[in-house]
Amino acid sequence: MNLSTYSNHPERSHFERCLKRLEQEVLRMGTLVEESFRLSHQALFDQNIDAAAKIAALDRQIDRYYRQIELDCSTLMTLQSPVAQDLRLLSAFMQLVRDLERIGDYAQDLGEISLKLLAYPPHPVIKEVAIMSLQAQMMLATSLVALADLDAHAGQRVKQLDDIVDDAYDKLYQILAYQRDIQGVIEPFLLLALVIRHLERMADHATNIAQRVSYIVTGHRG
Repeated sequence: MNLSTYSNHPERSHFERCLKRLEQEVLRMGTLVEESFRLSHQALFDQNIDAAAKIAALDRQIDRYYRQIELDCSTLMTLQSPVAQDLRLLSAFMQLVRDLERIGDYAQDLGEISLKLLAYPPHPVIKEVAIMSLQAQMMLATSLVALADLDAHAGQRVKQLDDIVDDAYDKLYQILAYQRDIQGVIEPFLLLALVIRHLERMADHATNIAQRVSYIVTGHRG
């Protein structure tokens, strides 16, 4: 990822080094969020209790990165003299890490839901929900690669994947909401409805990340 060309001016060189370090921190945060999402998938669909237990510690790390990156962006905006492109980058970073932090929060919630679902037999749609999760994870991975490579065209590719996740959400919601002759308690149906809603929102945040990369590169939103 290379956004700046180093200047001979000492202050500008220092600023660009700060930007580079900030870029690396955002990518490290993204790696932690990817891992948290992967663990939530294992907890939900492989009934991996150990995976669920690891998510909370990861989420604390993600939150620390989030707070530090926001602080660093604000400091660079306030104490340095950023040009228009720098301001665009810093603004996009602040929004982008909010998306990452929200995906991490959803992953933690999914880990907690997985423990509640252990008490119930798997629902017939669970394999479709697992596919939805894998698609959302692929969207996040694609968005982070786009950030590393400054790929201005990734936004459209990720948006197409998001349409697939949205269609899966609509289909699964209809199945869960209108299922008849439910035997026993309704909690597992409510939990699964929450799972697919979380996955749909995680996919939305991954789409936001790819679109913010496009904004960083081109200066155009959308």
